[in-house]
Amino acid sequence: MKYARAKLAVLALSALFATQTWAIGGFNLDLNKIISAGKNLGEASKDVSEPEEISIGEGMASVLLGAAPLAKNEALQRYVNQVGRYLTLQTERPDLPWYFGVLDSNSVNAFATPGGHIFVTSGLLRKMRSEAELAGVLSHEIAHVLRKHHLAAMKKAGGMGFLADVASIAVEQKGGGGYGKELSKNLISGMKEVMVRGLDKGDEYEADRMGIVIATRSGYDPYGLPAVLQTLEGLSGSSDVSLLFSTHPSPDSRLDTLSGLMQSNFDHYQGQSVSDRFRHLVPNGAKN
Repeated sequence: MKYARAKLAVLALSALFATQTWAIGGFNLDLNKIISAGKNLGEASKDVSEPEEISIGEGMASVLLGAAPLAKNEALQRYVNQVGRYLTLQTERPDLPWYFGVLDSNSVNAFATPGGHIFVTSGLLRKMRSEAELAGVLSHEIAHVLRKHHLAAMKKAGGMGFLADVASIAVEQKGGGGYGKELSKNLISGMKEVMVRGLDKGDEYEADRMGIVIATRSGYDPYGLPAVLQTLEGLSGSSDVSLLFSTHPSPDSRLDTLSGLMQSNFDHYQGQSVSDRFRHLVPNGAKN
């Protein structure tokens, strides 16, 4: 019954908004692609296409930008994008429309959305000491995109089931032409729920392992990410890390999981920390 209702929702939305796009959070969201992705997520036998993946990611990115704007520092934004894009060249998906941004927020966190949108908060940047630490964090988020962890989490939760309720609103309000605002609000609400719930611990551990490989392959000190995790461990109890701690395994458990891998595979690598360049762009960063 639940699947039949969701299927009807997809058909109803497709008919109502065959060519509809909305500008939300700076993104022109293609509702038709999001609907199609929602349908495929709800059917175990179907995969989400890359254009659908990117469209879902843009919708999720719009939620993040609605909660916290980009920091008004063009040099910093350009720098983080350059580091992030260089890291993606060392991966199997370099041609995604990767975008990296710094959110103007004191919260200590980083986020990834399907399709390659990655954000780090200015609060987290201020806790870092070097470009290697930044590369470690960005590589962790890149790994989430590569492994499609968020899409898997949506599928595990039954796909975008909230589309059924959205369709009801659209059908009810079609006559008055006022459905757009409510529909976009519900789409965003559903995406926000996925992000707030967080990913499985196994996904986070996998992203840690893959992130260290990506950063090391790019020439960075492999201990950049573990250094950030040690910093986060010392922030336990701070309100600035409450969301991060609620959606991720504890930093000490992540460090314990990485310890064997690091000692057996990465101790002999002499990657770069690039502290001076980082210090120039992030002058308020943590001191060594």
